[in-house]
Amino acid sequence: MMAIVRWNPNRHWLNLRDEMSRVFEDFFGNATKEGEDVVWAPRVDISETAEEFRVRAELPGVCADCINVDIENNTLIIQGEKQKEETDGQENFYRVERLYGRFMRSFTLPQRVKADQVKARYKDGILHIAIPKAEEAKPRQIQVEVE
Repeated sequence: MMAIVRWNPNRHWLNLRDEMSRVFEDFFGNATKEGEDVVWAPRVDISETAEEFRVRAELPGVCADCINVDIENNTLIIQGEKQKEETDGQENFYRVERLYGRFMRSFTLPQRVKADQVKARYKDGILHIAIPKAEEAKPRQIQVEVE
């Protein structure tokens, strides 16, 4: 069964405009003035095995103590802050492309999980999160009885 959707002759242009805005933001970053707070979103890979969900987030240059991982109402929340490096004031920057400031990502998990058994480790700028599935969410093989 198909849903009925109102036809909008401009919908393709609106999608294209949104996509182009996203591409430019990804390429150039968010231009901000000195001292302005930036909120950025780290790149994340999410995969699944029979036993768990696995999340890998790119957080280069972020101190492990500045990362918070929470699960609330079956939603994974990764947040923290990347601190700007202190300089001695004698450098003249020609270009600053790295992002600093707060970051946050949240994902609704598709199944029930064991929130009390989640493990997170941080190595080489990558945050690895293992989220075990609840027993009722794991696949089960059903034995076929012969009569």
